[in-house]
Amino acid sequence: MKKVYSDAQSALEGLLFDGMTVMSGGFGLCGIPENLIEALKESDVKGLTVISNNAGVDGWGLGKLLETRQIKKMISSYVGENKLFAQQFLSGELELEFNPQGTLAERIRAGGAGIPAFYTKTGVGTVVADGKELREFNGETYVMEQALHADVSLVKAWKGDTEGNLIYRKTARNFNPMMATAGKFTVAEVEELVEPGQLDPDSIHTPGIYVKRIIKSVNLEKRIEQRTTRKKA
Repeated sequence: MKKVYSDAQSALEGLLFDGMTVMSGGFGLCGIPENLIEALKESDVKGLTVISNNAGVDGWGLGKLLETRQIKKMISSYVGENKLFAQQFLSGELELEFNPQGTLAERIRAGGAGIPAFYTKTGVGTVVADGKELREFNGETYVMEQALHADVSLVKAWKGDTEGNLIYRKTARNFNPMMATAGKFTVAEVEELVEPGQLDPDSIHTPGIYVKRIIKSVNLEKRIEQRTTRKKA
């Protein structure tokens, strides 16, 4: 099966529909699928539920989809760097399902592993646990969290081969690997695309069996979320 596509638009062709659930990898602005997010915006698909640690920043990453009002609901753990995200939530325009960051990661991992739910102490006694099943283990109370799945997972890797095997680099390993397993259909973009056999098998983080389509990234900006510099002497 051909996995390599010429661009992000063709890689998403036939996969998108209004009201779908999308997982988008990355942490802050590190390891986000820039090309695929742009193609998602240009598709004009609406009513999206997006599962991502955060929603980029104003005007970049998933922030672009907030500007076009394509996102109906965010399932995430962090709002802080995006004013529009906060404004839309506080005004009631955007639905938000908040998760402790570790819980979000585990819900996604569980979805990819075929585990329907799990129990955690995180969130017990807070609004996070409202309406959820509580259960006691060894004298401690735990809250049940359900696994997350997506119609499409969009991930970004450092290197990949034409069979879909992926290697992530540093912070980009947050969320991308587990999202690649939790989508019904996973599309990846990579900075370097090589032939099979050119990746060290022991270094592969996502086996190609999870990836259905792959593109080579173009025009990457790799913006810095919070630029901090030392004053010159």
